[in-house]
Amino acid sequence: MSSSSAGPWSPVRWAGNGAVRLAFDQWNEQVAGEPLLLTTGLGANRKWFPDGLCRTLATHGFAVARYDQRDGGESTHLPSTATRNPISALFKKRGDAYTAEDMADDAVAVMDALGWPSAHLLGVSLGGAVAQRVALRHPDRVRTLTTMAAVPGDAAGLRSLQYVRLRTLAKFAGLKFSDTPDGNIAAAVAVTRLLASPKRPFDESAAREAAARNLDSGVHDQQAQSRQIGAQWHGQKISAIARPTLVLHGEDDPLIKPRAGKAVASRVPGSRLVLLPEVGHEIPAPVWERVATEIRNLADTARHLSAESAN
Repeated sequence: MSSSSAGPWSPVRWAGNGAVRLAFDQWNEQVAGEPLLLTTGLGANRKWFPDGLCRTLATHGFAVARYDQRDGGESTHLPSTATRNPISALFKKRGDAYTAEDMADDAVAVMDALGWPSAHLLGVSLGGAVAQRVALRHPDRVRTLTTMAAVPGDAAGLRSLQYVRLRTLAKFAGLKFSDTPDGNIAAAVAVTRLLASPKRPFDESAAREAAARNLDSGVHDQQAQSRQIGAQWHGQKISAIARPTLVLHGEDDPLIKPRAGKAVASRVPGSRLVLLPEVGHEIPAPVWERVATEIRNLADTARHLSAESAN
């Protein structure tokens, strides 16, 4: 992959967590504002966050940065393990490659490299579970937590299956495409179609154009996905999260059932649930403003509460 970022993004930079190098970049059009770190989903690189969403977040007063999780994008990919299928990884009692704590620490390593003592977090899908764990493991580094399209961060193995639509996961895991530019584009279009809301027309040409701009093999790298999904959490329950929390979930999510978002919101004290109509396992353009506004309101509320407690 290229070592530079295109368009409104800064050149790629690197953070270190032990032997793992983590690729990240920052939104260049507005560097001032409150720090907001974006955490990606299973297998996906950081460029799956739409530029339009990031621009909208920046206009709402955030300094936006995004990073590739380990085993994704330009970040370090770990050696192969015995588990090489995301579905079978759900049933294992422990991960072979690393822990969920390691993945939470990766986010903090990126914040360190950015020079951010603390930040707002937006995690989507697997990134949402990671963000929940950061709030548990490093609460002093988290200003607010927004978790979207995610299962509870303390759910593992069989307990997580109640939240996952296995038919969709099986289709996702069954994608077979060559590791070539054409294969990566075809895989990205297939994944985008699979995860979109069935209540909105699917724009295949737009999906293909986006995939051509982001040749990400991670969406069909089952071995890397297995290592990510197999990383086990050994920390506190999410009921111990003490940071201001927003839970977003698409009403039409074809991969993670909305009951997952409801479960997170019911267990995290003081959190707020927002269900997004005609949204699947995605962040489509029609909800960019809504998502940015909700995160802005959360940040403002947290700041006011902090000011009141200090008086």
